[in-house]
Amino acid sequence: MASTYGQFCPVAKAMEVLDERWTLLIVRELLCGSTHFNDLRRGVPRMSPTLLSKRLRRLERAGVVERRVVGGRTSYHLTRGGEELRGVVEALGAWGVRWVGDLGQEDLDPHLLMWDLKRTLPLDRWPRERTVVAFTYTDVEPRARRWWVVVDGASVDVCDADPGFEVDAALTTTLRTMTEIWRGDRAWEEAVRGRLVAIDAPADVVRAVPGWVGISTLGAVPRPA
Repeated sequence: MASTYGQFCPVAKAMEVLDERWTLLIVRELLCGSTHFNDLRRGVPRMSPTLLSKRLRRLERAGVVERRVVGGRTSYHLTRGGEELRGVVEALGAWGVRWVGDLGQEDLDPHLLMWDLKRTLPLDRWPRERTVVAFTYTDVEPRARRWWVVVDGASVDVCDADPGFEVDAALTTTLRTMTEIWRGDRAWEEAVRGRLVAIDAPADVVRAVPGWVGISTLGAVPRPA
């Protein structure tokens, strides 16, 4: 049984469900389209599988998440009540962009960055034929330093091992810089002009890459003056 605040206030009652560590981030992942356990784990890579299972069960009991089993495979889906949290999560994200700008070293994670990038790439801006952009993060340990984004029509793969395809553009930067760009804290143009990002490709592709990658959904939130 989760602890209670002992208040009739609807805010207090809602927080009895939502204020446990990781809970709203799980809801965020479900809102972003993740439905299977391993996909949810990719969105919260520092959360243990045991705790993720526990939080999902708690959300089920609260009527926020529905668990389905089809063909022996389990998936998780937001209920109507869970879907109503979309506005809450989006508002929290916008508030975080506007008022909590500091990024510590512990906040930088190439796995999470590339996972978020994978699911929100503006595919309509990419060439119709298979296109590969390689990312190298110079400030990351060797085993997580290199990534490949492969876009083929509506299909997107993000690989941490060379997929063996010809690379159309090779992008080199630091994880912090790419995270700042993705969050909308730093403009692509500023980063490229300031040589914080190097793009090795023909001139027309160099110009196109920032548009191919874009920024996160919350990256366009205006900052306070």
